[in-house]
Amino acid sequence: MSEQPKTEPRRSPLGDLRQVNDARTLKALAHPVRIALLETIGVEGPMTATEAGERIGETPTTCSFHLRQLAKYGLVEEAGGGKGRSRPWRVPDRGLNISSDSDDPEAEVAAGTVARLWRESQLGRLEHWRETRSSYPREWRQATTHSQSVHWLTPAELKEMNEELLQIVMTRFQDRRSDPSKRPEGSLPVETLIFNYPVSPPRGGGA
Repeated sequence: MSEQPKTEPRRSPLGDLRQVNDARTLKALAHPVRIALLETIGVEGPMTATEAGERIGETPTTCSFHLRQLAKYGLVEEAGGGKGRSRPWRVPDRGLNISSDSDDPEAEVAAGTVARLWRESQLGRLEHWRETRSSYPREWRQATTHSQSVHWLTPAELKEMNEELLQIVMTRFQDRRSDPSKRPEGSLPVETLIFNYPVSPPRGGGA
């Protein structure tokens, strides 16, 4: 089966995804401050290095350096207006697909590091919510969920289930991310994590 060019975007129910699978870009992304910058600006919108530093607990100088490095690989871009540390940055309105399936050992290692950093950041926010949930109004505490289940599925069925979750459920409010005018009063950014994986290896050691 022939592979698509590495720079060709993949169509996703959540929009066009930029494939990130080359070692240089993955290495540029494999840093906790850069992950934090992407996550913060991606959720809150354009901000300067100083504003970003206040959000993530880093100095403007540190954030400015890492934003410039991210910009070299098209992971952030100038939002227009301002100069130096006063210029705002934004995350392109396009998701990333971090691929760890590569024949390049360097890319494979870097992709693993990026995935680990992102997962640690996500799970850190989950734990923060659990520790501070009592400070939220009852309606928010009752609306959230934390569930687990095990299903017996084939690879094709697992893929189908994930596509249905993304296509039917996850796209419903997607336009609110890029258009603040569509966010109803009282709405907050809500992170939804979907993890699914086999809990035992295939019999006979499948490839």
